[in-house]
Amino acid sequence: MKRSLNIAHRGFSGEYPENTMVAFRKAIEAGCDGIETDLHMTKDGVIVICHDETIDRTTNGTGFICDYTYSELCEFDAGIKFNRQFEGERIPNIDEFLDYVMDKNLLINLELKNDMIPYSELEKKVIDKVYEFGVEKNVIISSFNHYSMIRVKEYDKNIKTGLLYTAVLYKAHEYIKTVGADAMHPFFSSVMNKKIVTDIKKNGIIINAYTVNEKKYMERLIELGIDGIITNYPDKLKKILENS
Repeated sequence: MKRSLNIAHRGFSGEYPENTMVAFRKAIEAGCDGIETDLHMTKDGVIVICHDETIDRTTNGTGFICDYTYSELCEFDAGIKFNRQFEGERIPNIDEFLDYVMDKNLLINLELKNDMIPYSELEKKVIDKVYEFGVEKNVIISSFNHYSMIRVKEYDKNIKTGLLYTAVLYKAHEYIKTVGADAMHPFFSSVMNKKIVTDIKKNGIIINAYTVNEKKYMERLIELGIDGIITNYPDKLKKILENS
């Protein structure tokens, strides 16, 4: 059976400030197989990496990302709230991130955060960046906005897409076909059932479950044959995978 992939959620976000370059570097040092991160767009059209629509939780600033230019966002500190030792970390842009990971042979999971704010042409702009940095074979684009995933396929059918969701979906393998996606990205508790996993996988669908931080759940999902486990602690998951 193929080993589950170790995908670092927002980088090594359990120990470092999420979605910063230090978190991405440390995730790779910890032995992850992939990195999951989140994309928004600034007022001047720059694609940036941050989880929330606002910068209130993760930086020393306030307000919506879409109301700032990129240069204005760079004035805020994205590390200091996590721990003073990370003072000076900034909100990265997509170019900075892709330039760093392009030669690392990693799965790159780009989540489009467009379920609350409909960023204009975000799908096209992200895909263009993916090709610019030559990482199209390693990328999977995901979102809770499944209409957005349809738009990705309309723009480029070769880019893999994953559907994020939290519910225990009935016949998930049939639903995914209506969207034309390649993968399901469920909250992990939605797929802790062997029949659900079997039905999805026998239809050739990838399962990457989020956000799995406890050892017992990591072990159970590995046992079920999940394709990818998205975790805040890639170091912990690496040890479990080595012993499984």
